[in-house]
Formats: sequence, structure tokens, C-alpha cells
Amino acid sequence: MNTLKFGTDGWRGVIAEDVTHENVRTVAYAIARYVVRCESPQAGVVVGYDTRFASERFARVAAEAVALTGTPVFLAAEACPTPAVSLLVKLRGAAGGIQITASHNPARWSGVKYKASFGGSASPAIVAQIERELSGVLRDGLPPLPPRKDLIHSLDVRTPYLESLAKLVDWDRLRAANFRFLADPMYGAGRGLLRELMTRHGVVCDEIRAKRDPLFGGVNPEPIEPHIDALREAVVAGKYDAGLACDGDADRIGAVDRDGTFITPHQIFAILLWHLAGTRKIPGDVVKTFSTTKLIDKIAAKFGRKLWETPIGFKYVAERMLEGDVLIGGEESGGIGTKLYLPERDATVNALLLAEVMAWHGKRLGELVAMLHKEFGEYHYGRVDLELHAGQKEKALTYFSNAKLTKILDWPVVRREDLDGIKVYLGEIGWVMVRASGTEHMLRVYCETSKAETTKRVLDEVTSVVRGL
Repeated sequence: MNTLKFGTDGWRGVIAEDVTHENVRTVAYAIARYVVRCESPQAGVVVGYDTRFASERFARVAAEAVALTGTPVFLAAEACPTPAVSLLVKLRGAAGGIQITASHNPARWSGVKYKASFGGSASPAIVAQIERELSGVLRDGLPPLPPRKDLIHSLDVRTPYLESLAKLVDWDRLRAANFRFLADPMYGAGRGLLRELMTRHGVVCDEIRAKRDPLFGGVNPEPIEPHIDALREAVVAGKYDAGLACDGDADRIGAVDRDGTFITPHQIFAILLWHLAGTRKIPGDVVKTFSTTKLIDKIAAKFGRKLWETPIGFKYVAERMLEGDVLIGGEESGGIGTKLYLPERDATVNALLLAEVMAWHGKRLGELVAMLHKEFGEYHYGRVDLELHAGQKEKALTYFSNAKLTKILDWPVVRREDLDGIKVYLGEIGWVMVRASGTEHMLRVYCETSKAETTKRVLDEVTSVVRGL
């Protein structure tokens, strides 16, 4: 039971080891106690689930635990994206939302995400309150209350979700562009959504990896390389103009250009910022997490937008979006939110916006990236995830924090930042960063420089050093 600790966006663990009916019941009851104490419990809680193994059963267990407190529960009638739960919380004026998911984690994982009453990731303060409630439940156990199945109501999430998303883009412009798209939900909760929206409005959109597969076809449901190889091959073979992918619970976006080139989440974030701030001239600040490309800094500066940098985790981005007028906020992993929708990341929303940018400018994704590189300089990003022995993560953080480290390969260490992990700046070429994962037992190494080969060299060197510690 000591594994029940909230991470960057909820609690996750391995199915049948950590994620059991008992533990899900405990976490959900702790959330319900927070709702009763701090929200409006009579407004109810929305409960959804993804396509992972036993997700629907875990959702039912969570719903029953919440109902024990006398709080109404609206349980999704079918698997749905996490951001759809966020939207339904907002539309219904609910007290909060619970989603059974492990997002982009491997198939053997599941977990519980909590969405706050405003329709987005819970703030650090809310998470801290839920953790205090969880400690109390772990200490005292669940009370011997009778089941309240009469408080659990089935909810159609899909219809209002699609209706809301359809209002976000210029369908006339999209139809006129005659682009052909390929959607890749990676066997996850986003299946059918982008295809249905586009097809319904006369835009060609086919789909791959659309059936339910709790094993995700043998890959991690994260829309980055190499997991998007199937999308790349299908885009090239079918001569589509772009491939648009989402992770297991459809809050993170990935994309592929017509020639098969992977368009990174950083580049997607940059394209959307450039378009919304520059072309559409929508006012508002910009928020990015500590591990996100410096290209965002350059674009924000050009358009005179204040830039906020937060620790890693979309809950910090959402918190800043709630505090002021923020146009767009995003993170390295493909989670992006805009003021056009919710203070929440949503892969389907961002896929629609990305398609609209293509239609607006008549350019492919690769052409848009090339245009940004020409104006702002080249930024080449890479990340390596290292599973390490006990103590190695701590040694790595200490090593790169040490002022005695004055050089990495050919480049001097000119400064450091420690907002979340340790970021080391290397002369004028870029930076490298090490950070312990908030949800998995690993150390992440991030790097961004002006050349792809330089980024690879730095990543290889830092990885070698860490493994040797």
C-alpha cells in the first residue's frame, strides 16, 4: 500500500501488482473525501477510463468508492480520452473527474488521474490535499458503508465531446485545402474520434491501429519514435499529407510529415504558437515546461509575449493558465493546451489545430518546420530514458550539479539551472539536462543543440557517464 503516492498527474502502477481493485478503491475514496471537504460534492464526479486491460472494471470500482460518500457519479458508457473527462467536468459543472489510465506508459501499467472542477490537471495544492486524504484512508481504512449504486449514472461522453471539438476549427478552410490525413490512435482511447470529426465535415481522414488492443500492438502508446513507425510507413505508402497520432489516453500529440519525417512535439508546439500569436494575433502569454525547446522562447519574444517556465508536469502549466491570460502552454511530451479550449492538453484538439494551420498556409508540416528554422535557427532535440540501479539517479544529479564539472566533450559548461532536474548549458550550442522521472523508475536525459549530430554526441556522452556512476 505504500506505493499509493501521486506523481506528476495522478497515481500509476503495474496492473495486478500495484493497480488492484483494493488500491483503486482506496485512491478513489481519498479523492471523494477531498471533493466532499473542498468542492461541491452534490455536483457529482465524472469517471472515465481508457482501453487498457480491465480499465472498465477499475472505473466501476472507483465509481462505487466515490458513491460511498453520497456523491453522485457519472460513469462513462465507453472508453474515452482523458481530456474528454475534463471537458465533461466543465460542461456539467461537476466537482471533478477521475480517469482510469496510465497515459503513455507500457501496457502492463494502469492508474488513476484526477481532473479538477475547472476541467484540467489538478494543481499541486489540490494534489497535496488529496495526498493528505489518502494518508488518512490508508491509516483508517474505508468505512463499512452500504453500496450506493443508485448514485451511479451512465454518461455519454463521446457525443458532447465531438460536438465541442467541431466548433474549434475553420472547416471551410480545411475542406478547400484538399489535404488527406491519417489518424493513429495507437489502439488507445482516441480511436475513431479524429476520423469521425474530419469525415463528418468533408475532410479525408483514414485511420490505423484503431481497434482495442490492451497490449498496444507491442509498443508503448506514446506518439514518438520509434513507436510511430507504423504511422510513418502508412503515411508514405498511402501518400497522405500528414499523419496525426495520440497516446493511450489521447492527451499527447505526435505527427508525421508526408515524406515520413517525424514532427516532434516541440515543433508542433512551435508551429501552433507561431500561428496563433503571429497569424491569428490572439493575445496572451506563453507557458512551457523546463524541458521544452528554446525555439518557443524565440517565437514568444518575436511576438512580444511574456514567457513563463514551469517544472515538468502539465499540472504546472494548467496552474499558470488559470492565473492569467495565457494563449498557449505546452510540455516536451506533446501535451499542449490553448485558451481556445480548456487549460488542458488534448491530442485531438491539437491535431485539428495543426491541420488548420496547414490549410491556412497551404504548407506541409515539414515546410512549416523549415520555415521556422530559417527564421529562428535550428533546434534539434533528443531524449534518452535510462533504467538504472539503485542510487544511480542520485549520483547522476550530484555529478552534473558539481561546479567541478566545467566541460562536456568539446564544450564548456557556462551555467546551470535546477528548476526541475539539472540543466547544463554548453557554450553557445545548447543544453543537456538530467531529471528523475516522476512516474517511472528511470532517469531521463534531454538535450537540444543546433545540429542533430551534436545532440546525439552529447546524449551518448552523458548516457555513458551516467551508466558508469
